[in-house]
Amino acid sequence: MSDSCCGTIAVEIEQFTTPQQTSPGAGDLPVVVIGAGPVGLAAAAHLAERGIDFLLLEAGDRVAASVAQWGHVRVFSPWKYNIDAAARRLLKADGWTAPDADWLPVGAELIDDYLAPLAKLFGDKVRLGAKVTAISRLGYDRVRTAGREGVPFLIRLEGGEELRARAVVDASGTYTSPNVLGASGLPAHGEDAVFVDHALPDVLGADRDRYEGKHTLVVGAGHSAATTLLALAELENTPITWAIRGGSAGRTYGGGDADALPARGALGTRLRAHVGSGRIQLLTGFYVHRIEDGTVVSRDPSGREQSVKADRIVSATGYRPDHSITSELRLDLDPILGSPRRLAPLIDPNQHSCGTVPAHGVDDLAHPEPGYYAVGVKSYGRAPTFLMATGYEQVRSVVAALAGDWEAARDVQLELPETGVCSSNLVEAQEQRVGLATGISGGLLSAPLPLVTVSASSGGGCCG
Repeated sequence: MSDSCCGTIAVEIEQFTTPQQTSPGAGDLPVVVIGAGPVGLAAAAHLAERGIDFLLLEAGDRVAASVAQWGHVRVFSPWKYNIDAAARRLLKADGWTAPDADWLPVGAELIDDYLAPLAKLFGDKVRLGAKVTAISRLGYDRVRTAGREGVPFLIRLEGGEELRARAVVDASGTYTSPNVLGASGLPAHGEDAVFVDHALPDVLGADRDRYEGKHTLVVGAGHSAATTLLALAELENTPITWAIRGGSAGRTYGGGDADALPARGALGTRLRAHVGSGRIQLLTGFYVHRIEDGTVVSRDPSGREQSVKADRIVSATGYRPDHSITSELRLDLDPILGSPRRLAPLIDPNQHSCGTVPAHGVDDLAHPEPGYYAVGVKSYGRAPTFLMATGYEQVRSVVAALAGDWEAARDVQLELPETGVCSSNLVEAQEQRVGLATGISGGLLSAPLPLVTVSASSGGGCCG
């Protein structure tokens, strides 16, 4: 059984027993962490505190390379939710001064004031330009069973280098695998032949010349789309069209003044005002079907077509996990979200009407492949929003399990800001969840954030 926000939903889930120890033959090898973003670096911090050898692999040429791509964007959550506890302890011991707890940082501040100093503490345990292309078991493909748990993981890097590990914590994220523009999950006809900007271009900064004075079409109903639309609205003589599949933009507008994260509430309030004034033209029921000669054509399920001609197209249609590197591992993934199957009912936006997420840890992230854990936003699959604090608790639990401290691993606690107004309308409420990847320019929070504490035994309800 899984408790939803406003009721109880029956879900049958095959139970996996998480092994009480990692592969005995690989015990003297490091744990490999993939991805030097906020959650990957938090995993490294917990491994360091517990004295477990590790190697952190980052595909980019800098720490938090994906975060750097949206470095101009201000997140919704203040610093108090963005710093992992183990990372804070290590940094303070090195003389670091924490940022203002109530400040809403931009991505560049996350890197400069937190992630880069943290990575520096780990020295050569962080390898940049190390892109993982495949993970398997040494001498074992996915079919072979006998003795599997007793051999190390084999990690192949771009260029052919191979590494061995006792366990793998995959925090590689989803930023490099955005969803397509097409409305049915397939690329729109002609999509591959045109240049489409993905979410969160730096409209008011480095990319300004590409947008100013040009008609831009933004496709998508999430906070990334809203952030880009608000930036475009600040440019003079710049026509803006916003296309969404739904019949209403209510889920993007969100909770407004009632939202417990004021920056997120202000995002929807400002966007609604621009649409109401005509500054942004809103097209509803828009299902991108094909792109031809600069014209984007919608064809809805009934066959009705509408079109818009634009100079630039921004696809803010979300992201999906890339599980291709684990094709030789035994993963149990939810067929809808692509998340671990036990986690899916806790985060599925089709089942949840508000953003409180029940606490979850190593057991919910486990797969039939012992020692492999996808964490952070990758663990959420296609679920639309994610909070860094959720990922920090995930890796704390996983690392405790790797250390054999199962009492700590299963004592999962998660403290999140309330998500504002809960609605019985699941579609409108979907985007009122706590998010990491988007935000707006702003300063200090104007009001304290109420907290909801959820433990492993909590259903995470928010309806009374």
